[in-house]
Amino acid sequence: MGSVNHFIDTSRFMAARDYRVAVRGRGAGDALRKHGASDAHPDAADGTPVAGQRLRDAAVAGQRLRDAAVARQQLRNAVVLFGAPLDATMSFRSGARHGPRAIREYSYVLETFSAQAGLDLETLALFDAGDVDIAPGEIRPALGMIHDAVREILSDGCKPLMLGGEHLVTLPAVEAVHGAYPGLMVIQIDAHADMREQYLGQDLTHAGVMRRVSAVVGRENIYSAGIRSISADEYEYARCPATNFSPRLDALDDFAHIAGNRPVYLTIDIDVVDPAFAPGTGAPEPGGPSSRELLDALAGLSGLDIVAADIVEVAPPYDAAGITAALAAKIAREVIMMMAG
Repeated sequence: MGSVNHFIDTSRFMAARDYRVAVRGRGAGDALRKHGASDAHPDAADGTPVAGQRLRDAAVAGQRLRDAAVARQQLRNAVVLFGAPLDATMSFRSGARHGPRAIREYSYVLETFSAQAGLDLETLALFDAGDVDIAPGEIRPALGMIHDAVREILSDGCKPLMLGGEHLVTLPAVEAVHGAYPGLMVIQIDAHADMREQYLGQDLTHAGVMRRVSAVVGRENIYSAGIRSISADEYEYARCPATNFSPRLDALDDFAHIAGNRPVYLTIDIDVVDPAFAPGTGAPEPGGPSSRELLDALAGLSGLDIVAADIVEVAPPYDAAGITAALAAKIAREVIMMMAG
C-alpha cells in the first residue's frame, strides 16, 4: 500500500478524486484488521466488559472497514494523475515546472465528456495525487523521488499519468514501470529525438532522455513519431531499426499494430505540435502538426494496454493565451480514457 509521502497538496484535475484520501482510507482499514477495533477501551474496574462502548466501537470499525473496501475497489485499475515539476536541464528556456499547475487549471475549460472516446471522466476511476515534492538542487535525488512516486502508484494497482516538468522526468518513470512490466514498449510522440549521448557534457538532460530510456528497455522497444529535429549522431542511432522511427504521426497506426497486447508507456512532449498551436514550451519547433491532427492520431492508440503515460514540457510563461495548457489538458483527458478503457 502506498504511503503517499512523496506528494504535496495541489489543485486537482477536473473530475479527479483525491488519491491520498483513498489511500489513507485503505490504510485505516488495514490497520483495523491488524490491531482490532476493541483494543482501545479496557474492561471496567470489576473486570466486566464495557459492552455498550464495545458495541459502538464495533459499529465504527465496521463502517471504516466498509469505507476501506470501497477505497480498495476504487483504486483497482484506476488512473492516478500526478505532477513532476522538474525544470533543471532545459537547454533553451525554462518554465516547465509550472506545467502541472497550468494543465490542471485549464482542465476546467473542458467538458468531462469526450465525444471522440464516447466516455465521461465522471464515470471513470480517476484520482489526482498532487505533485511530487521535488527538492531543489541535485538532479539524481529528484529523479529518485519521481521513481518512488511512480512505484508507489503501481503498488496500489493503479496506472500513473505524469504531468511534467521537463522531459527528463520520463526516465525514472519508465524505470519504475519497467520493473513492473518487463516487456514494456515505449511510444514517444515528440518534435525532438532526445537521443543525444550527452548534451554539454551531461548525461542526464531532457535532450538525451530517450537515449537513457533505451538503456532501460532496449532501443528496439522505443517507437518514435513526429520527430523533425535531430542531430546527425542521433539520426544514426534513432533509425536503427528504421521501422521504429518516423517524422509522421500516422506512424502511430503502425506502432499500435506492432504493440498488440504488450504493455505500453506513452510519452508525449507538447512540442510535437506546431508552435502556432502550442507556443508555451521550452523548445518550440516549427513545421509540426496541428492540435487536431495530434488528437486524431492519438485515437489510433485506443485499445492498447497503456499502463503509464506522461505529458511534458508545457511552459506557461510562454503561453500567454493558455492554449498550450488547454491542449495538454485535452490530451490528458483523452489519454486517461485510453488508459481506463
